[in-house]
Amino acid sequence: MKNSTRILIIKLSAFLAISALLICGILIWRHYQIQKRGRISYTVFVDKVNAGEIKSVRMEGDAITAVARSGASYELFRPMDAELSKLLLAKNIDLSAKPADSHTGRVELGIGLLMLVPLFFIMKKTGVFGGSKTRAVNPKESGTLFQDVAGAEEAKDDLVETVEFLKDPSRFSRLGGKMPTGVLLVGPPGTGKTLLARAVAGEARVPFFAHSASEFVEMYVGVGAARVRELFTQAKKHSPCIIFIDELDAVGRKRDAAGGSGNDERDQTLNQLLVEMDGFTVNPGIVVLAATNRPEILDPALLRPGRFDRQVSVGAPDIRGREDILKVHARKVPLSAGVDLHVIARGTPGFSGADLANVVNEAAIQAARQSKPAVDMEDFEAAKDKLLMGAEKKSLVLSDAARLRTAWHEAGHVMAAKLIPGCDPVHKVSIIPRGRALGVTVQIPEEDIHCYTREMLVCHIKVLMGGRAAEDLVYRTTTTGAGNDLARATDLARKMVCEWGMSEAFGPVAFGRNEAAGPDGGVMKNFSDATAKEIDSEIRSIVTSAYAEVLDLLTRHRETLELLVRELAIKETMSSEEIDAVLGMAKTS
Repeated sequence: MKNSTRILIIKLSAFLAISALLICGILIWRHYQIQKRGRISYTVFVDKVNAGEIKSVRMEGDAITAVARSGASYELFRPMDAELSKLLLAKNIDLSAKPADSHTGRVELGIGLLMLVPLFFIMKKTGVFGGSKTRAVNPKESGTLFQDVAGAEEAKDDLVETVEFLKDPSRFSRLGGKMPTGVLLVGPPGTGKTLLARAVAGEARVPFFAHSASEFVEMYVGVGAARVRELFTQAKKHSPCIIFIDELDAVGRKRDAAGGSGNDERDQTLNQLLVEMDGFTVNPGIVVLAATNRPEILDPALLRPGRFDRQVSVGAPDIRGREDILKVHARKVPLSAGVDLHVIARGTPGFSGADLANVVNEAAIQAARQSKPAVDMEDFEAAKDKLLMGAEKKSLVLSDAARLRTAWHEAGHVMAAKLIPGCDPVHKVSIIPRGRALGVTVQIPEEDIHCYTREMLVCHIKVLMGGRAAEDLVYRTTTTGAGNDLARATDLARKMVCEWGMSEAFGPVAFGRNEAAGPDGGVMKNFSDATAKEIDSEIRSIVTSAYAEVLDLLTRHRETLELLVRELAIKETMSSEEIDAVLGMAKTS
């Protein structure tokens, strides 16, 4: 929040407090005046009139003020009694009447309205009444160009046409061509979708409007649609320009995804977005970029030609892309002579651009903590381990028995990965508590993997079951330590059966679930209950057979397993080279 906005809110809050105190003062004063005059019931008042104690009566609206001959003053509510005036005149009581004095009411009403004025300005300032929260970003201020985006060469190539269109629209319209006005960036979080959008604006040197889709939706119906209209109105004033909508799925979900229950505010916002992008009005020179990691749940009307008709995939970078990303982020970090970014890139498969930026940042922090003049490979290794395994929990001190049990568990994972052909190499194993785990085993593939075979997935399940099998082999009892391993193994087996057609019992068949909810609110299935039982049985068979094979494998190599456990209990953390040395000793002994 800007300082000017904060100061305005403070001033308006002070005004509200003063107004509230003023109203409270008026109410207290009126209550005091009423108590001073004395309030009596209508029955007591009539008795006093009949007894001749009342000297004069003044009727004002629905209130009666009576003055006694003793000088006392009384106040009461005036009932709908037509005989009261006759009674007062019969007793020769001085009677006066006038309409209700609305002066006090006007004051209270005025103060109440004054209190609403600052509330209105606060809500207007915060955009509750539909005002757009975005402002045009000058590309010269951001200075982001394609050269600042690494690891997404294919995506940059796809966006070059968009840049050329913004620079020279007549080049495409000369031959009757129409440049796509909507480009959807699809990819997992952290892959640089927002950075690419800024780079497009920087290369084209046009204003850039950034907006999160979640900011459109408010509790008041119609606010989101008003914000969409305001956003495009501002964009037309700055044409040619770029509108970037982040997390489009927050407002662009399928309109039947709630099973008919609906969401009026989201639907109206989506409808307005559809109209603005391709309705009766034409928006020349405006390119709408949007980002999402869930394109499958978007409304089909958004993806039709004329709106987001072009999709650009922004995936995790390969080894060359990771090295380029590391070079970009390492420009401002002093590196020692022994730092090899290619080695770091090779050891970080699956890392996104944001992950790699975090690696460089954590390495710099690690070096600064130790007062080093430059960042070396040891700092990068520590940063990578922190991201892969989590930060060490130095405050958690395990007993010797717990440490030994954790060593058996992690050694079971390591032995399964080493002895089963086709498994990913073990990068490091540790029995130091990190995050929510008492120990961790990290595997890193030798190269980027984009497609998995059934054998690779079964191998992964076996490695996950290695920890539980080692515990059962030694302790003959189970603990909660393998809970996460079991959940991941079961989920992987379920996907093998239901999504990837890797079940020997069912063959190449996929059992999916519809995105929309059923009439009763539950998830709709496209298979019967009997088939569901068979699916559960097949999942159980995959997991239990993998466990049995690993248990047999560890039983046959128990001596090697015990040697690894002893070394791990002493060193607490072992690299792949140290693990191989222990296994080599076991073979020669």
